[in-house]
Amino acid sequence: MVDALRSAVEIQRAMAKRNTDVPAEKRIAFRVGINVGDIVVEDGDIFGDGVNVAARLEGLAEPGGICVSARVREDATGKLDIAFRDMGEQQLKNIARPVRAYKVTTPIDPRVLPAPRPTLPELMRGGIHVRRPVITAASLAAAIGLAIATWWAWPRLSSTALVETPTAARPHNGPGAANIKGAPVSAAPLLSFVVLPFANLSNDPEQEYFADAITEDLTTDLSRIDGSFVIARNTAFAYKGKPVDVKQIGRDLGVRYILEGSVRRLGGQVQVNVQLIDAESGAHLWADRFETDLRDLVQAQSEITGRLARTLNSHLVAAAGQRLEEEKKLDPDARDLVLRGRALLTRPLSTAMLRQAFEAFEGALAIDPGSVDARIGIANVLVGKILQGWSTSVQQDEARAEQLLDEALDRNAGSAWAHNVRGMLRRVQKRLPEAKIELQEAIQLDRNYSTAINQLGMVLNFLGQPEAAVPIIERAIRLDPQARNIEVFYWNLGNCHLILSQIDEAVDLFRKALAANPWPAYPHLWLAAALGLKGDIDEARASLAEAIKIRPAWDTLTHFVADCTYCGFGNPQYRALAEKTLLLGLRRAGLPDE
Repeated sequence: MVDALRSAVEIQRAMAKRNTDVPAEKRIAFRVGINVGDIVVEDGDIFGDGVNVAARLEGLAEPGGICVSARVREDATGKLDIAFRDMGEQQLKNIARPVRAYKVTTPIDPRVLPAPRPTLPELMRGGIHVRRPVITAASLAAAIGLAIATWWAWPRLSSTALVETPTAARPHNGPGAANIKGAPVSAAPLLSFVVLPFANLSNDPEQEYFADAITEDLTTDLSRIDGSFVIARNTAFAYKGKPVDVKQIGRDLGVRYILEGSVRRLGGQVQVNVQLIDAESGAHLWADRFETDLRDLVQAQSEITGRLARTLNSHLVAAAGQRLEEEKKLDPDARDLVLRGRALLTRPLSTAMLRQAFEAFEGALAIDPGSVDARIGIANVLVGKILQGWSTSVQQDEARAEQLLDEALDRNAGSAWAHNVRGMLRRVQKRLPEAKIELQEAIQLDRNYSTAINQLGMVLNFLGQPEAAVPIIERAIRLDPQARNIEVFYWNLGNCHLILSQIDEAVDLFRKALAANPWPAYPHLWLAAALGLKGDIDEARASLAEAIKIRPAWDTLTHFVADCTYCGFGNPQYRALAEKTLLLGLRRAGLPDE
């Protein structure tokens, strides 16, 4: 069975690579279903439940994907470098018993993944004929169901696989991000949105966080619509409190639809007003009002996104329903504290912010020991402290974060937030291949998760794959051009260009990072290296001095490499590239080795 699964993974990788240079309309993507069971061989053919279950599992797989039964997952766990995502109990056609299914998440190069799956309305509009002949093969122990489907990708839809940055988002002069802009509305992806910050109509200004939390939840839910492209929350909040010109916002961000609304909370009662606007014409396409209480708030949010999806002839993925079932169980007071903690995490980074968020999540967990989001929130704070060098007990914080994330994912394996935080934790632990898998899983669950996308680009670069990282980080910037920590995005992309010896692009990006936030030391230091390589020695020395002023521990190359624990230097491939670029540039800027 392990050999069968290994073969399936290699087949999918080979097909993905083959599709790299094939036009989207001619690509072929396999689905694979794998099951273990008894079979009957008769006249050169095979029959039985084992084959039937494999064929049904194939139908659950995505194009280019693999779906397996619980027995296969048990046999393969720990023997192959792949991960599994629990899809829950599935009632398969003509199979009497429920079958627990698992999606295989393989570390396939994101540049060569298949084209995105078309949405339901596209299939209906285009009259597309989908062929799904089942091809089966078996041994005494296993049956594998394969189906070949020709999938026609709509050219302007963004891909969950991060194949490339949308055309309108690519800079016209070189690969740098300095010119990344929104697409014209007419050229924007069909299902592209921005959720503007909901207005707080409550008498109490302290309830502002509550309206913000509704906005964030809707942003996340819209990201789960098949083929969607959703501007990140932080960029959307740049419009908070400002006069709204929907046509201009559509042009600025390159989106077709704008969702806006208001929240009024009086005690335990909540009233939510929502309207969907066409960004090109300014026309109101849909509006509704929802009145509920705190306990049924998640149900109301699900209704909003469900009606919105029906308005657009699309459908929500099953993860939204799973989240609904999880959150309906939460104590309303605990959920309120979770919302407070989440709102705090969106503020500019500081020790005070992390402390307050930690207290909110801890309070939620004390009230409701079953809260998944409280666990993830605490782990997020702990990992953030470690990455910023603010933890006074790194080993204890790391161990607790690990435990909390294990517990959270045991309860809800479909949490993109949990996988993103665990990806950050794996980077802390210098387990970069595992960090890559976790971040890919987070993006599979939420295709517009800009933070996870940026983190994935960083990990790929630290794995010595800067060329693969560039389009991914560019996409993160396209999704969230006004992120609260946008300097990290620009520095991250600049670092890739520096490692690739694309010095001019790197200099532009490091300057852009410093324009966004001059306080961190790392953009100053990386700019010094880039300027050193370029030959602008005086300016390089000035940038180096500024970096050391902010971070005195970086006064020699040896100290810098030792202190920058999570900068990828432990990976030989990245270190070899850095020696020829980053570290060489720092030497030319005047940083001594010892």
